[in-house]
Amino acid sequence: MDFLQGQSIETTVAVAVAVVAIAAGGAFLLRSRKPKGCLDPENFKKFKLFEKKQISHNVARFKFALPTPTSALGLPIGQHISCRGQDATGEEVIKPYTPTTLDSDLGYFELVIKMYPQGRMSHHFRKMKVGDYLSVKGPKGRFKYHVGQVRAFGMLAGGSGITPMFQVARAILENPNDNTKVHLVYANVTYEDILLKDELDNMAKTYPGRFKIYYVLNKPPENWNGGVGFVSKEMIQSHCPAPAEDIQILRCGPPPMNKAMAAHLDELSYTKEMQFQF
Repeated sequence: MDFLQGQSIETTVAVAVAVVAIAAGGAFLLRSRKPKGCLDPENFKKFKLFEKKQISHNVARFKFALPTPTSALGLPIGQHISCRGQDATGEEVIKPYTPTTLDSDLGYFELVIKMYPQGRMSHHFRKMKVGDYLSVKGPKGRFKYHVGQVRAFGMLAGGSGITPMFQVARAILENPNDNTKVHLVYANVTYEDILLKDELDNMAKTYPGRFKIYYVLNKPPENWNGGVGFVSKEMIQSHCPAPAEDIQILRCGPPPMNKAMAAHLDELSYTKEMQFQF
């Protein structure tokens, strides 16, 4: 009888250990499993605006709710979404935008939008109120990133072209397993035109060995210590990694800037493989 009781106790302990192991394994899988994305590459889906904050006279931050507080947008690093709206005449307009949030930001996604006086989609965003819905489709884009892809990125951004650069830089810097260095040259007309400046300066302060930023202004204020005029070959040489097989230069800005930067990079011996334009 004592033998049977001992065997029963051993069986009970074994079952308990197995249950704990299964529970722990299940919890690990739940923690490590990525939330399912909310985007559809073929069909527009609607997301509710729950916060709109004016940053300057023509720039606002829009936050859109995802289906649940634990939902992720499902946007690969460096890719964008297509947003659909109506212009001032009521005509449909579709334009690409890059969220400033990552899939680690659960429950919502954020767009920082510069609204131009004659911009067709700008009109739609200008008229949006909390409670309105935005039609979104994605992911879109050719850029693909994985840890260790390059030793360093050089980034040449102009105006609202900062958003894909910001998204990529954030993803790299916030990943403790990613040692990629980021060198950003960011050009604008005036100081007031600089988007996400607080966030960029905070990144430079938080990751001084991995993130460098150089601002360039066409019309700088007094006592400005950044670059002046347009981004030059000399600025690229001074503030971006030199041509090498393990680096890449990303560029995103107005068409004239993109064309000028491509010419500069070619002249500085950056091969086509070392360049990417959003």
